[in-house]
Amino acid sequence: MTAAVARDRIQSFDVVRGVAVLGILLLNIVAFGMPAAAYFNPAAFGGASGADLWAYLVNFVLFDGKMRGLFSFLFGYSFTLQMRSAEKSGEAFVPRLLRRQTGLWLIGLTHAVLLFHGDILTTYAVLGIALLMLRNRSDAGLFRLAKWLVLLLAIVWGALGILITLDPVPLDRSAILSAAEAAELAFRGDWQAIIGQHLTELNSVWVILVLLQAPCALAMFLLGLIAGRRKTLARPEENKALFQRLVRTGLWVGLPGAVIYAYVSVEMPESPIAVIALSIGLATGPLLTGAYVGGMMLLFGSKAGHGLRNLLAPAGRMALSNYLTQSLLMALIFHGYGLALIGQVSPLVTVLIALAIFAAQLVISRWWMARFAYGPLEWILRFITIGRMPQWRRPAKAR
Repeated sequence: MTAAVARDRIQSFDVVRGVAVLGILLLNIVAFGMPAAAYFNPAAFGGASGADLWAYLVNFVLFDGKMRGLFSFLFGYSFTLQMRSAEKSGEAFVPRLLRRQTGLWLIGLTHAVLLFHGDILTTYAVLGIALLMLRNRSDAGLFRLAKWLVLLLAIVWGALGILITLDPVPLDRSAILSAAEAAELAFRGDWQAIIGQHLTELNSVWVILVLLQAPCALAMFLLGLIAGRRKTLARPEENKALFQRLVRTGLWVGLPGAVIYAYVSVEMPESPIAVIALSIGLATGPLLTGAYVGGMMLLFGSKAGHGLRNLLAPAGRMALSNYLTQSLLMALIFHGYGLALIGQVSPLVTVLIALAIFAAQLVISRWWMARFAYGPLEWILRFITIGRMPQWRRPAKAR
């Protein structure tokens, strides 16, 4: 493999990861900027209308669930890169991966307690062990398992929605709003109050992880593992027909499912029908994620997308550092650590803040990766993974 082809292979992966970094930011800033009850219902705390409502809806349609799916797909893909790296260095893969997952879990736990209880790293660290156990299954077996994880999860939530519709349980709206107001007050407090609220949230967030996010993440891990084995992102020309098919399926099935999910969530957030809409979103979300992957590979493989590819790839190469930096900046903006603007910023303004943060990260990432071999937290994680000091500065000839 020539150096040029190797660089293209890495860049194809990193440019998609760069887009995922932006998508996760646009998703997470809603959780930082709004009280919990307003995350799924912008009308809960004064409402949203006009441009604000459109900003909220677009964010919900295009990013909610889909960006976590994209990040999960890329995690599974990177699993194969780790396997090849271990093989190339002559190291045993299993101990190396276990060290990496331990490091990822520790970083994620710190992130969850100090900055954001919606951390995804701890989940990935645990599910990575499951991926390790499944790595020797055939592509067909992995695909079947991924398909059934998604379908069964959607069926369970759909059945739950139907049962609740037939025998509705009235929601205690005042209790929900009181809890959200208490959380908002805590996040505006000092560091002790904020960490205490994170710990409180973590006591209940595991339910969402186990019953919702974890099965979806594992399914996308498996699809990413298949794609990584086949080097799908490294061979855009060979897989052009696949990418086109992913785009068509995502637009015709995935996008309508996302629209239904978003519309019902906003217009009928307290109705049992919202649970049925969630099941539709769960079933069709991976298809829209697939459309993102296919569309990006077609775009960034063209002459028109070459400039965007070069712009986004550095941010993707230090995705872990950018992800955690985003949480730090959002905590300083919305929590009592800094400006304490939680509940005071409209959905449209949160989107603009997110875009400003990402624009700054594009500039900083380009500067950093021109000089250093890894992002700061990537370097730490690699140190834990390989058990020795990794290279820090890039060789002069590589700059």
